[in-house]
Amino acid sequence: VVLVGLMGVGKSTVGRKLASLLQRDFVDADEAIVEAAQRSIPEIFETFGEAYFRDGERRVIARLMDESHGVIATGGGAFVDPATRALVLERGIAVWIDCDIDTLVERTARRGNRPLLKNGDPHDILTRLAQERAPFYGQAHIRVISETGPHADTARAIIEAIDQWL
Repeated sequence: VVLVGLMGVGKSTVGRKLASLLQRDFVDADEAIVEAAQRSIPEIFETFGEAYFRDGERRVIARLMDESHGVIATGGGAFVDPATRALVLERGIAVWIDCDIDTLVERTARRGNRPLLKNGDPHDILTRLAQERAPFYGQAHIRVISETGPHADTARAIIEAIDQWL
């Protein structure tokens, strides 16, 4: 199960809960990228740029899928990349976790390590990203809405959606 969606939708938090409910392991692609690069994501963006980051992200996600992890949380832009998207759609169950913009603004404000939100109004940036990325996220096998309630509710909704999809 590969979780996709904008930053702040809860891919990592919901992913951990989902993996627990499914009794499978969980891996966060962003954490794997940081470990592989020995640099933070903001450092990678600042030093090498977004294109370099996306290339490394694609390679890490491919490796994680080869390792057969139960649940993988991807970064918000990962599924926009055609090669990454094709890999996920072919070899996994892509789940788009969607959420309203106001909730995303609130959630992303809690963490200062969001390079794409540094230069402008977060509400405007997230709205633009949502519009740009929706056609890509919409190709996921499953779409689940993340509400403001407990992450376990979203994890259970994903399990129900997967059962229906299968």
